[in-house]
Amino acid sequence: MIRKIVLYVLGAVLILTSVVLARRIISSRKKPKAVVDKVIKTAFTQKVRNGLVPIVIPANGNLVAKRRLELYAEVQGIFLPRKKLYRTGEKYTKGEVLIRLDDREYYASVQSAKTNLYNLITSVMPDLRLDYPDAYNTWRKYLEGFDINKTTPTLPGFSSEQEKYFITAKDILSSYYNVKNMEEKLFKYTIAAPFSGVLSEAVVTEGTLVRTGQKLGEFIDPSVYELEVSISNRFADLLKEGKEVTLNNLDDTKKYKGTVVRINKIVDVETQTVTAFIQLSGKSLREGMFLEALLQAKEETEAFEMDRSLMVSENEIYVIKEGNLDLLKVNPVYFSDKKVVLKGIPEGTDVLLKPVPGAHPGLAVKIYEGE
Repeated sequence: MIRKIVLYVLGAVLILTSVVLARRIISSRKKPKAVVDKVIKTAFTQKVRNGLVPIVIPANGNLVAKRRLELYAEVQGIFLPRKKLYRTGEKYTKGEVLIRLDDREYYASVQSAKTNLYNLITSVMPDLRLDYPDAYNTWRKYLEGFDINKTTPTLPGFSSEQEKYFITAKDILSSYYNVKNMEEKLFKYTIAAPFSGVLSEAVVTEGTLVRTGQKLGEFIDPSVYELEVSISNRFADLLKEGKEVTLNNLDDTKKYKGTVVRINKIVDVETQTVTAFIQLSGKSLREGMFLEALLQAKEETEAFEMDRSLMVSENEIYVIKEGNLDLLKVNPVYFSDKKVVLKGIPEGTDVLLKPVPGAHPGLAVKIYEGE
């Protein structure tokens, strides 16, 4: 009996010892908590230097040749071939023939009408010699200078009302104006370049039957271009004609200089904008190019310009105060797509140059001291 009691006691002691040892082993495996050092974020800053800030209004548009001509046919005929092909991109000098239509049939009709006029005047010469001797020599000299292969000369003036009635009654005036009308139409079979330029569009080709009213192409002067831009009505009074404008291409790799040449006096009802036209020249310019214009409207004094993305709200920005971020109320006077012009920032204040991740008032930061 005693032996059993001793065994039970030894077993209980053994179990208790095992439990104690197991607990110690488990507790020894727990790692001590790491001490986390407080991280102070670095802030890239700039010191405020208030001064004169130009208000620059960005506007964009596509270039259009200032001098352009849409070519249309006013007569009908076959497009005659020439040494210089009528093709897009072809250059022409002022006065050079762009298009010549076959006018042989109509030319014969004009020559016939001119001959009839000459014969009609000749037929009244005997009557003029008898009834109007003072006018006879005038009309004789007119016939002597009449060349059927040249443009019909202007009829001589009348020395009296009787002479005028006589000439009119013989249908000389109506025949003369009919000939002049036909001559004007004959000129339309040939289209010459009104200025030196480039054919920007060619709709027809040589040998084509051209019909009256048909579009033939477009002709432009590539030396001078205009850019049409729309600006807010509130800046319309500040923009003046003759003002120089800086422009850049879509990739911002090239800069151009232009001049404001016209400003529309009408405000668009829907957008409340005013249209301005900028003139510029350059060998690298092409019609249809997209350009951005930077229009200087006015200048703000005692102002500071910074990145718009650094604004916390419409009138607050972060500043560095005693090593911490703090909010400062400011007075924005102009917003652009990327920049904002502010007033009311004390001179020498440290403001952010780049956003700080997780920024909030009171956040401890250190100012970056590098270059």
